[in-house]
Amino acid sequence: MSVQNEVHIVSAQMKTDVEGAYLGTVVFKLEGYQHPYELTIYSKKGKEWDYSLHYTSESGVEEELLKLDERLEEDDELFDTLLEAAQQAGETI
Repeated sequence: MSVQNEVHIVSAQMKTDVEGAYLGTVVFKLEGYQHPYELTIYSKKGKEWDYSLHYTSESGVEEELLKLDERLEEDDELFDTLLEAAQQAGETI
């Protein structure tokens, strides 16, 4: 099964500032995970990305969050899918 079939994007946004730094968020639900999550992504130049993974509305099981964080580290296709969703929703501020 491809990542596109596993992930459901709830909302996405990306903003750039006058210095060209990017800040985005993606709220998503991933098949096999109980709760939706929010990924905050940041890049100074749009090439190397830092991220932070959060619960959305309520705390879930910490082990599930850690499992998803590990998957994001290892699964470039999943991370790229979420990044692309934010980039497509982008705006300049």
